[in-house]
Amino acid sequence: MWEYTDKVMDLFYNPQNQGTITDQKEGEKVVSGEVGSIACGDALSLHLKVNEASGEILDAKFQTFGCASAIASSSALTAMLKGKTIDEAMKIKNQDIAGYLGGLPEEKMHCSVMGEEALEAAIFKYKGIEVEVHEEDHEGALVCSCFAITENKIKRVIKENNLKTAEEVTNYVKAGGGCGSCLADIDDLIVSVYETPEPTQQVATTTKPAKLTNLQKITLIQQVLEQEVRPVLAEDGGDVELFDVDGDRVLVTLKGACGSCSSAMATLKGAIEATLKERVSESLVVEEA
Repeated sequence: MWEYTDKVMDLFYNPQNQGTITDQKEGEKVVSGEVGSIACGDALSLHLKVNEASGEILDAKFQTFGCASAIASSSALTAMLKGKTIDEAMKIKNQDIAGYLGGLPEEKMHCSVMGEEALEAAIFKYKGIEVEVHEEDHEGALVCSCFAITENKIKRVIKENNLKTAEEVTNYVKAGGGCGSCLADIDDLIVSVYETPEPTQQVATTTKPAKLTNLQKITLIQQVLEQEVRPVLAEDGGDVELFDVDGDRVLVTLKGACGSCSSAMATLKGAIEATLKERVSESLVVEEA
């Protein structure tokens, strides 16, 4: 027997906001999001009434076929949604639903995932996006034939919830909870998710615009010196300061180790002038003030 919190049991025995939304006034829009299927054992329809002018969710109701945690999760979600805007509602995740309930048994976390996906489906409909929620979930190889769960969906849920075992995956999306023949494949997917490094974010570099006003040119020169040149010089104890810009002549003052270095001219022409030519304008000439 699973251990449910008092909040889960209260919303199971006394669910809030069950049913459909039938009243709709001018300036209001009613949309629904459906996920799951009775054949799989869980199904949820989430209904929202939205003020089209403000985007505020005026009412939220649900219909579900499922266990105590499915009813409690759905009821909790509707309570969380009322009064929020559509943009605020988009930020609600399955972990928030479980948190509202004071936690769910790991074996029942798929009920909170179902709530998140129904919410996304309803929001997509409200925004007029004619695509399925997490469309990529329906693409890729079918891993769990019992519950029709694809490789892409399993990978997404692993990443979003930091899952580490096949048992946890089953708890969140039911994959592997039928015949169990796909459990080894799920283990392989977990390994692949954590072995594949996240793409590194490259440091943005200043790009050279096609044409610059004098003010834009001076501003860009200062930006390049601050972000790209000074950090390089600082590694060797040097520094540079912009003194003046006269047409295409850039006058700078070398400081620190650069000011007394015998290779100051090479620094001017190599590290500074070459960078400014590349980032700002080919016609620039750097001189010491």
